Amino acid sequence: MSVRKLKPITPAQRFRVVNGFDAITTDKPEKSLLAPKKKSGGRNNQGKMTMRYIGGGHKKRYRIIDFKRDRKDVSAEVKTIEYDPNRTAFIALVQYTDGEKRYIIAQNGLKVGQTVVSGEQVAPEIGNAMPLSNIPLGTIISCVELRPGQGAVMARSAGAFAQLMARDGKYATIKLPSGETRMVMANCLATIGAISNSDHQLLVSGKAGRGRWLGRRPRTRPVVMNPVDHPMGGGEGKSSGGHPRSRKGIPAKGYRTRSKTKASNRYIIERRKK
Repeated sequence: MSVRKLKPITPAQRFRVVNGFDAITTDKPEKSLLAPKKKSGGRNNQGKMTMRYIGGGHKKRYRIIDFKRDRKDVSAEVKTIEYDPNRTAFIALVQYTDGEKRYIIAQNGLKVGQTVVSGEQVAPEIGNAMPLSNIPLGTIISCVELRPGQGAVMARSAGAFAQLMARDGKYATIKLPSGETRMVMANCLATIGAISNSDHQLLVSGKAGRGRWLGRRPRTRPVVMNPVDHPMGGGEGKSSGGHPRSRKGIPAKGYRTRSKTKASNRYIIERRKK
């Protein structure tokens, strides 16, 4: 992974930092694994705006990703590492021995020609998916299931990883990217290795127009709104608007909104850091 700083031949390029894309091996996606992706512009089925600051953006097609890794004990060869416009991580096209092709989230260090496999008695190597019960303690993992058979839901974005800390009975303890330590059933699948494109956090867009290309419309600061529109609105001149809070009045910094009676609280050993 690498990043490139562009020469400042325009004002927008002066601070721009782009991805080197040296891990990418092709710019042509697998047609059989593409699906249409419709834009909503933040509107619901009645045409009413329910999410603000969404609209426009470049047209995309969705890449169908195999989050379940449910082809057990069948090896697959990595054919390409590709860019995916729908996520921060890179994806890998793998082909099984019977010819079936699937996309998976690419782990850091995954190379073309490498073999990956999913199953219970497989080696804990980069890109292999296996139950938490069979992974050595202390291993860096990603694409972790929350419930058996659900498919990967945790540690899926660029550079993210979790760590398997302990096992006790039918539960495994993992430390998540947020800093939260929680118990997950030991028969949930996880993939060995951290997610690719770890330099994503170093990118700088350079201009507001790039946000528009990604489908993000300009965001109005609450402090410049009227009192009818936001708790932080109103006042003469540049008044600070009191404590930072949401449109519904919920404090923004450090206020805990998680329900004290939520059923999954008993699985959380240590809360995420503030």
